[in-house]
Amino acid sequence: MKIKNTTQRYGLIAILLHWLMAILLIGLLILGLYMTSLPISHEKLKLYGWHKEYGLLALFLVIFRLAWRLTNLVPVLTLPLWEIIAARTVHWLFYVFMFAMPITGWLLTSAAGLPPSFFGLFVLPVLVSQNDQLMKLFQEIHSYLGYGLIALICMHVSAALKHYFINKDDILQRIFS
Repeated sequence: MKIKNTTQRYGLIAILLHWLMAILLIGLLILGLYMTSLPISHEKLKLYGWHKEYGLLALFLVIFRLAWRLTNLVPVLTLPLWEIIAARTVHWLFYVFMFAMPITGWLLTSAAGLPPSFFGLFVLPVLVSQNDQLMKLFQEIHSYLGYGLIALICMHVSAALKHYFINKDDILQRIFS
């Protein structure tokens, strides 16, 4: 397998980033839904800490992923024009969500007066001063983005399964090997 993408297949780096980000984001979404349902406790605070740290990891990874995406070929899609437009739109929307989610989380934690730490290695700067109204606004935006990301993931997976089971083309296999 090649490191870089070709016109026919994704390369090793793109594949690893895809699956690493998929696992990380789905895990963060599940954790976010779970931890917000808990009553205030030591466990809830611990989970919030993990959510912030792994959310920052997602931000750093998406910066690398976007740089990789912009400097590599994208495999050609031999599909009807509407499917090409839909696929490209969904992929770019993923980037919007992958940036917006951690940024709003960072803004939310800043407005709460709790600067985020990256696994205890360093603390990120506070983006806004402590403000309860801003905290509630960023919390709502972060929540809506989360539900939007869940919908986008469902569309993406559904399209991939449609190509595999109905169209019987190689679209899905290109991200596996």
